[in-house]
Amino acid sequence: MFYLIGLGLADAKDITVKGLEIVKRAEKVYLEAYTSILTVGKEALEEFYGREVILADRETVEQLADGLLSGAKENDIVLLVVGDPFGATTHTDLVLRAKQAGLEVGVVHNASIMNAVGCCGLQLYNYGETVSLVFWTDTWKPESAYDKVCQNARRGMHTLCLLDIKMKEQSVENLIRGRKIFEPPRFMTTQQAAEQMIAVYKRRTAKGGRGAENSDDEDGAAGKDMPTDVSDTCLAVGVTRVGSDSQRIAAGTLQQLADADLGDPLHSLVVVGHMHYLEKDM
Repeated sequence: MFYLIGLGLADAKDITVKGLEIVKRAEKVYLEAYTSILTVGKEALEEFYGREVILADRETVEQLADGLLSGAKENDIVLLVVGDPFGATTHTDLVLRAKQAGLEVGVVHNASIMNAVGCCGLQLYNYGETVSLVFWTDTWKPESAYDKVCQNARRGMHTLCLLDIKMKEQSVENLIRGRKIFEPPRFMTTQQAAEQMIAVYKRRTAKGGRGAENSDDEDGAAGKDMPTDVSDTCLAVGVTRVGSDSQRIAAGTLQQLADADLGDPLHSLVVVGHMHYLEKDM
């Protein structure tokens, strides 16, 4: 049987009892090591589980999935996932492949940032569409995430922004030359995320973009091409290392968060919409 087991957010002890029982009896246990990270390494997991854990990078999971799934017809094969197993589309694809191969699939859920972000005091049912912010390059600076944050803001909804992680990535030059040389891991910070939001806002206002409050109809149609609802003065919350003993939550304007260092990864950013009085008290 093929199992996807969520590890939760912080350390080795966040695994559920059910998940731990499966890990202890499984033939092989892999750790998916590129969509997120814990605050502890593979060695700490091996010590707590009392068994070997095999690192599975992006290539193993996405390109060599058949090899990862091999043996699951006769034995229990486990893929450990930080957070909840369905927090990334990669894992949904694995489930589909496993079912197409005639394998039984088991899933053990756990906490993820998608629900643990409630720790910042904003109620989960007041969130709109979640967005992902990616590292910009000199030639690629996408703004689609900003548009979605603006759409949520117009509805009074909060936005959870998941921040980019680069694990075992190759430079363009090394990709072209076929060299298996990898860049150091990078984790986007709330500072960088806030700076991106502000940069898009300033670029658009310089070009005459308008927010919903200045548009000609309820849906903001006149400013649809270049919405600027989210500015440097918008309230936002930075949440870091959620679920760990060093968890930190900081609220302020986007500009204030752009100037604040919230420490080690992982970071997430919440752009605040309309707040209920209980949210304000929190």
